[in-house]
Amino acid sequence: MIDLLLGGLPKGASADGALLGPPSLQFRRAVTRTNQSRLGVRLTTSDGDYVAMRGGEITIPADGVTLDGELLVPEEASGIVVFAHGSGSSRFSPRNNFVAERLRSRGLGTLLFDLLTEEEDRDYETRFDIDLLTERLLAATDWLRDREDAADLPLGYFGSSTGAAAALRAAADCDDVTAVVSRGGRVDLAGDALSGVNAATLLLVGSKDDAVLSLNRRGFEQLTGEKELTVIEGASHLFEEPGKLEAVADAAADWFADHFEGAGGQ
Repeated sequence: MIDLLLGGLPKGASADGALLGPPSLQFRRAVTRTNQSRLGVRLTTSDGDYVAMRGGEITIPADGVTLDGELLVPEEASGIVVFAHGSGSSRFSPRNNFVAERLRSRGLGTLLFDLLTEEEDRDYETRFDIDLLTERLLAATDWLRDREDAADLPLGYFGSSTGAAAALRAAADCDDVTAVVSRGGRVDLAGDALSGVNAATLLLVGSKDDAVLSLNRRGFEQLTGEKELTVIEGASHLFEEPGKLEAVADAAADWFADHFEGAGGQ
């Protein structure tokens, strides 16, 4: 078993969310790739509580490439949330990892993975290829559903920036998705798919993020299912102001927990 202290952003994180230097142990588990799906991981939350986990580092096959990721599922999890990161980011996004830790402390499983390979990510245009990002997210969803330990759990998507567009498009294509949360999402890039999203959708936007807030208000009107638009007062696009990312994490955890319970989760 491995004890890791959770809580807070990692040292070496820049203002735009990129990691400077090697990711900390907070996000890269000291595990081998052997029998990772059976690995027992005991995580320590910032308040000192222990959360028993199963999972570890994984790989996902998708259209001839292999995508790296990390799956962590608490015992008696009520559901699993798949993260779709924004352009120029990765599974090591400090903000997404912060939110993921909060979700796991609430008994929710998380899957963070790279939507693109390192080579693909060097192409700026590929980062904004929403069709490709959606295909990768759906491939990860299929991979997850093929696992015995995840097949029957309610499923949600958490998308950031361009990843939110992929999450909404994927949710429109997949009736198996119970809930979606968008953090500062480019929901406009989801296009006509917005009207086909049946999953309960929460849009989280900072009050200082004027352009994205305007896009979210327009996109909100196109959503036809259960929906909510929450404006985080005093927050900019990256939610880097004190307490704002915590507000995002808490709102997301509440949204997923409530809707997973309604869908038959633990």
